[in-house]
Amino acid sequence: MTRTGYGLAAVMIIIMTAGCDESLKKFAGPTPDLEPTFSSIQQDIFNATDSAGRLACTGCHNATGARFNGMNLTGTTAYATIVNVASVGKPSAIRVVPGNPDASYLVQKIEGAPGIVGVRMPQTPPYLTPNQIAIIRRWIELGAPNN
Repeated sequence: MTRTGYGLAAVMIIIMTAGCDESLKKFAGPTPDLEPTFSSIQQDIFNATDSAGRLACTGCHNATGARFNGMNLTGTTAYATIVNVASVGKPSAIRVVPGNPDASYLVQKIEGAPGIVGVRMPQTPPYLTPNQIAIIRRWIELGAPNN
């Protein structure tokens, strides 16, 4: 199955789960409160180490993270450093393209897609789970609102 196929399957699971009485808790795995909103992604992915041992993104991508291409994922600056912003490492790539997760370099980096500059994020495993990535993809599909 292609990356797009997996993404579509995951989105279908999210949609089906969201329509049921069950929450996304089982689907989100090591981040049981993760939802397809920016505030949830920032709180549960960017700012927190999860139960699988994946380190918080803000350990590197913070206010002093100039060496990490200026992507500060802390506080109120996080949204402005990723949505509709070109990657420093790959200027032809936009970090988050609202409505288009496949074109979003953030997704490509966390999936370890071919053609990325540098390494998959996070730099060391454990990586985000396919379901965590699917929830991030869904937020982007919804237009990447600052919610």
